[in-house]
Amino acid sequence: MARGPDAEGGGAGYSLKDQLFNVDTLDDLAREHAVLPGFDGGRFVDDCLSRLDGLGLLERLEWMADCLSAQLPAEFPAMAEALEAAMPPALDPARTDGDFGRFIHALPGILAVRHGLEDHRERALDLLYRATQRFSMEFYIRPFLNRWPEQTLARLEAWAQDENYHVRRLVSEGTRPRLPWARAITLDPLVPLRLLDMLHADRTRYVTRSVANHLNDISKIAPDQVIGRLRGWQDEGRQDAAEMDWITRHALRTAVKRGEAEALALLGYSADAPVSVTLRIDTPQVKRGDTLRFAVTLRADRACRALVDYRLRFIRPAGPGEKVFKLKAVSLEPGVPLVLEKAHRLKADASTFTLHPGEHGLTVQVNGVDRAQAAFLLL
Repeated sequence: MARGPDAEGGGAGYSLKDQLFNVDTLDDLAREHAVLPGFDGGRFVDDCLSRLDGLGLLERLEWMADCLSAQLPAEFPAMAEALEAAMPPALDPARTDGDFGRFIHALPGILAVRHGLEDHRERALDLLYRATQRFSMEFYIRPFLNRWPEQTLARLEAWAQDENYHVRRLVSEGTRPRLPWARAITLDPLVPLRLLDMLHADRTRYVTRSVANHLNDISKIAPDQVIGRLRGWQDEGRQDAAEMDWITRHALRTAVKRGEAEALALLGYSADAPVSVTLRIDTPQVKRGDTLRFAVTLRADRACRALVDYRLRFIRPAGPGEKVFKLKAVSLEPGVPLVLEKAHRLKADASTFTLHPGEHGLTVQVNGVDRAQAAFLLL
């Protein structure tokens, strides 16, 4: 999932929640559940539509679960059996990436938490196992980790070896300490590392991307643990070298932005690289909405690799703030200057922060070390 759960996005008139939940998608759900004796698909659709318009994306899912459960057996074991009987075919196991499933198939996860968490743990976990092969149950495994940590971890350890890559991905994604938009988990964030030890050698990018994102989460709270794990995995050699390199780069992306020396060294960028930097700002005065243009000239005393980033320092009423941007990864030869030019648009309508007029700063960092800085005036 790449967007916030209530994001509208897509330009004027676009509504993500309306694209995901509408008469057509509700009809699809009704047809799937028509295999259940006595299920009234028309009633289900009408019930859902009676309140859908006023609800956000996740609220719609909860309401749809209400409407569905009204026509299911009240006892959870029988409810779970009905939900499984109505499930569509599992997602194509021949695909290896990006097959997230449809949001409408999140309903078994919601009902597993509601009706199975306390008194039917094992049956509820069985339901999540089957449901995640249709739509990721990453949100819904987390209440079980909070309520039944040891028992749920035991399941996840077995699932890490499952033949279905959606099940394996759930093991990593569901235990992420900072999974976007999901319920927090009380589990020690270092405990799932033993699961990642199993999953990092997976041959499916959908799984290894989750492993890398999971490590990136941990890098914000225990960076040494991440560096140690990545080094250990490299030494083991169980993962393809190119994929291991991708995992490492993706897992360390936040640490690299922070300029952490160990992370950069693991990627082959030395903080002591003999690089000099000259920064030239071509637009010393910029209006909001216009483009800041600058050039960076790099010179090296010997051949080396350089990861070049830049930080913008913004003036804000509550105090200054900074944001790091990627420029380029380059290989430098001794005595051969390299010029990098950049045009950075200073959006007047940025959704994450508001630009304010005044003197702002630009800093160039090479391999995590500040090498040059200059100021510009935002009008």
